[in-house]
Amino acid sequence: MEKHAEKAVALHHKGYNCAQSVACAFCEELGYDEKEIFRIMEGFGFGMGCMGTCGAVSAMTAVAGLKESDGNTEKPASKKASYAAAKKMIREFEEKNGSVICRELKGVDTKKVLRSCDGCVQDAAEIAARYLEGEL
Repeated sequence: MEKHAEKAVALHHKGYNCAQSVACAFCEELGYDEKEIFRIMEGFGFGMGCMGTCGAVSAMTAVAGLKESDGNTEKPASKKASYAAAKKMIREFEEKNGSVICRELKGVDTKKVLRSCDGCVQDAAEIAARYLEGEL
């Protein structure tokens, strides 16, 4: 669990956005190419570019899909599992931080920062790791 959070924060310090940092921290374990995931997740950073849903939270949901999806494009049957996993992780993140919205987490309107970007990245990676380890 800690190794994923440490890796995600290190990637964030390297210049990856919040979504890239979290999703790429799990590439090796889930068997995905880091450059491909990096490219896919780019638009999710900075709250999808408009301070909406936190990119780290979006990455947690991507991890759920990467783990749960059956990849069956003809007759997908795994959506329910992906949605359930995402819901658990999002609920956990929101309970811990008070929001899943980038603008609120950063205190743009209230001037009260709920969680730093590094903190969001760390929390999201820890939650996703717990999910993958069956602890959530």
